[in-house]
Amino acid sequence: MHADLIITGARVRSEARRSAEAVAVRGGRIAALGTQDEIRALAGPRTEHIHAPGGLVLPGFQDAHVHTPFGGRNLLRIWLNDLVGRQAYLDAIAAYAKAHPDEEWITGGGWAMEYFPGGTPRKEDLDAICPDRPVFLFNRDVHGAWVNSRALKLAGITKDTPDPADGRIERDPVTGEPTGTLHEGAAYAVNDRIVPLPGQEEWQAAILAGQDHLHALGITGWQDAWVTRDTQHAYQALAADGRLTGRVVGALWWERHRGLEQIDDLVARRESGRDVTSPRAHLGSGFFPTSVKIMTDGILENHTGALLEPYCDGCGGAGDNLGLTYVDQETLTAALVQLDALGFQVHQHAIGDRAVRNALDAIAAARAANGPGDRRHHIAHVQVIQPNDIKRFADLDVIANLQTYWAQSEPQMDELTVPFLGPERAGLQYPFADLWAEGTRLAMGSDWAVTTANPLEQIEVAVRRIDPDNRGNAPFLPDQRLALDTAVDAFTAGSAFVNHDAEGGALRVGARADLVLLDEDIFQPGCHAADARVRLTVASGEIVHRL
Repeated sequence: MHADLIITGARVRSEARRSAEAVAVRGGRIAALGTQDEIRALAGPRTEHIHAPGGLVLPGFQDAHVHTPFGGRNLLRIWLNDLVGRQAYLDAIAAYAKAHPDEEWITGGGWAMEYFPGGTPRKEDLDAICPDRPVFLFNRDVHGAWVNSRALKLAGITKDTPDPADGRIERDPVTGEPTGTLHEGAAYAVNDRIVPLPGQEEWQAAILAGQDHLHALGITGWQDAWVTRDTQHAYQALAADGRLTGRVVGALWWERHRGLEQIDDLVARRESGRDVTSPRAHLGSGFFPTSVKIMTDGILENHTGALLEPYCDGCGGAGDNLGLTYVDQETLTAALVQLDALGFQVHQHAIGDRAVRNALDAIAAARAANGPGDRRHHIAHVQVIQPNDIKRFADLDVIANLQTYWAQSEPQMDELTVPFLGPERAGLQYPFADLWAEGTRLAMGSDWAVTTANPLEQIEVAVRRIDPDNRGNAPFLPDQRLALDTAVDAFTAGSAFVNHDAEGGALRVGARADLVLLDEDIFQPGCHAADARVRLTVASGEIVHRL
């Protein structure tokens, strides 16, 4: 039988890092790997033949931690991620408000903390451009929101409103009035209570917009790290009608204000996903709500990441703030034990060293109670890890889910993180090489739309620890750099392993045809991964992006 698609001229990085000259696809699967002559012989009158001299074919990238519906929704509304500076943000917000006079709320996000004193924008800027409608804009990391006075009034937030246990209202140090920045649970409470929720049509459009963005970057599968009931329904509808072309694992959101009683709901949601059949199910693709996401702490920039010792005050002294834990250790441990016994994978967010230790302790308890299994629990972000906890990842068979783009010197790191960690703890950040050296299995994810979803930029930072846009910078903790082969494997096979995807992550005959064609071979001397461009993305044998 003739192939549907053949690619020649490019080097094909196949299973176990071997190389082939060409690849053929038929019926949604890899039909052959071989020499150019061998693969050309499989062409027929309807075969698409792409000749790409100097290029590189890799397995389709898989993002192990991404927020596709929320990123896609921002793309369709106010997208600040690609803009630089306060004034650019305000211009974009004003333009959107003017172009959408009938929208009750102005929403979107993507602003960066580094462009505002102390990382906290103020309500007055928004009041000046949109005084009559509420504005609610999450920042890039979705751990805080920028709001105007109208939004604060509708939320009933005044100088007398107490901070929630899991967040903080930024206040004027003199008057005590809310300034317009809400951190963590303070932001989520407003978003959940009064910001209008998207309907199913909007969520589906958002996922499709996000999917288009990811496919354009060579990503063919992902784990969505924040799946609500509404986004689950949208994913399942798209899977059922065939519009979901990526393979997606859904990490069902653990509601921090509820307890163990929600586990029955999570089981029911998982079972509902099994009733949905994708047209690509025979290729192992579709939507699989089989993971649970637990947010154990916040982030270091706003001092909500959970630390073993207090934050520094930024001036050489120490305070008394240890950050926040969003799930107490007793509940976290009980949840891990029960979820593990029920066959769930658990995907934990842990930024600070106390959060990482708590996450490991909970997994250790689950293994002690239930024995080893194939759950493939993973801990995302792992920004600060104490040295005596690094070996525990491999010992407990825990996967480190790395967001490597963050491991670089940039204003948010240099101004909002390092001074408040102090020199000793600052040197413990993102210990990727140490984890790898101890035998930890690595996966990679972008956390998009927090930062770029581009795997090639993520990989370059993993390898060089330098911002691809500022290659003259000094590397950030260069001893923690990864080899290029290791980084590529983590963003392909490593993430496929996390996603229980036996068909993905490697190019081998008979496997699902998920692949990406780059315009240059990033393994050649002198090449920088972020300079390469995605020429073609193939998911389940279908071309889903073409440059």
